[in-house]
Amino acid sequence: MKFLILSFSIFSIIITGCAGSRTGPETTIQELFKNGLDNLANKKYLQAQSDFTQVLIRGSGSDLGDDAQYYIAEAYYRNEEYMSAIAEYEKLTRRMGFSPYVEDARFKICESYQIESPKYFHDQEYTEKALERYQEFLDDYPDSEYFNEVLTSIEYLREKMGLKLYETGILYMKMEEYGSARMTFNRVIELYYDTQIVFKAKAGVVKAFARNREIDEAYKHLNLYEAALKENNLYGQSKDTISGVEKLVARGN
Repeated sequence: MKFLILSFSIFSIIITGCAGSRTGPETTIQELFKNGLDNLANKKYLQAQSDFTQVLIRGSGSDLGDDAQYYIAEAYYRNEEYMSAIAEYEKLTRRMGFSPYVEDARFKICESYQIESPKYFHDQEYTEKALERYQEFLDDYPDSEYFNEVLTSIEYLREKMGLKLYETGILYMKMEEYGSARMTFNRVIELYYDTQIVFKAKAGVVKAFARNREIDEAYKHLNLYEAALKENNLYGQSKDTISGVEKLVARGN
């Protein structure tokens, strides 16, 4: 009798488990997704990544799976793992081009590169990538709510790129390679005309001509850039550089 009761209990558990399995997986995915959102909100980013990864694996191709791909990237982004975030956002933009999250994902790809962009004296690979991605974003989303943020970031990054190039010119000046310095400063003026560093580059051109004993060219460019140099308090020092070289030439030095 005890054997019959035990057998019936085991059979009942099996039947119940089988019945539950028909709805279990879908419910589990939904619960995992909700858990992921809760963990994301509570800054439990590693757990959120795990939750959304499970949702993506089990719900691949479904709306919930598509959403999970975005939130995996979000978990990395909020945890300041920006290169991993870029990789996950890229998966969304490549595989799920019609997702409502694509615009936000592309913006955060730009932001991630911008955040990873180092100080101007380091390699600027990420700065260049950020600028490229920001420009592509503006081309594709000219009416985006992020428009002003993108313009601000582009301005900041271009200033950094201009400063790096300008400092290369300064290095040439220290090495007394004045022709190379002048060409570098001219590149700053040509490429980064809309930045603040361009005014120092114009002063650099004048000083490079002067230090190379090309006095006439130095005065020519001093006059050419007069308004910009005076506006940025660079005219006096530029003229003083020319005067100093003239005195050396006069003494035969």
